[in-house]
Amino acid sequence: MTEAYRSHPRDFVASLEKGLKVLLCFDRKHARLSLSEVARLTGYTPAAARRLLMTLEELDYLHSDGRRFWVAPRALLLARPYLTSRAAPQVAQPILDKLADRTRQSASLGVLLDNEVLIIARSTGRRTLSTGLGIGSRLPVFCSALGRAMLSRLSAEEALDHLAAAPMDPWTPKTVDNLASAVESVERCRRQGWGECDEELELGVRSIAIPISNASDRTIAALSLSVRAERMTMDAFRLTHLSAIEEARDELIRSKATFD
Repeated sequence: MTEAYRSHPRDFVASLEKGLKVLLCFDRKHARLSLSEVARLTGYTPAAARRLLMTLEELDYLHSDGRRFWVAPRALLLARPYLTSRAAPQVAQPILDKLADRTRQSASLGVLLDNEVLIIARSTGRRTLSTGLGIGSRLPVFCSALGRAMLSRLSAEEALDHLAAAPMDPWTPKTVDNLASAVESVERCRRQGWGECDEELELGVRSIAIPISNASDRTIAALSLSVRAERMTMDAFRLTHLSAIEEARDELIRSKATFD
């Protein structure tokens, strides 16, 4: 609940919030959901979940086979206003394209959203990864390189609050699975200036991310590069590509793009 809502509760449309929450249930791990699964993920009653699902299907934001629901192409219209009206994604895209082309790897730009990282720009190099990430993808803040980079520029107390609130579900057998280890990963990033993820999100994928700050030294985003693990060790990854990531970061800072 935001401060604006506390001040003007009559202006808050709870049904709109609920409908959007249903749409946001769908992701890579939950591509097709039943009514009971949506109710569990949202915390709504089955009756409420059913009404919301049926409404979204009628509006053509969801499709269904009578048992499961999935997101329809019309849902892309919800992202279009941000992508077309804000300069940041348009400014960032050529910079990410240049980084991906130079390194022949995949580059992503993310922002902190609640207790997740939201990808707002992405470019894949010629050695394309199979992670299925794209603009609008969400990553866990506790075990992603982007998340660690963003949290490393917060105070230790703020970072701990984000980590404590994030569900630490394992993504791979190598995923950090406890709060103490997650805190240490963020502190390591704070000390060295970049965050790492070594096969914690997807087996066979390594990532490095660095935070991006504005003129007021407020961290506004993070930039990452990902490689296939069989192509290079993490040490070789740092040695080969960290300087290119830093140069792209500096170019984004000079662009004075805002990502809020």
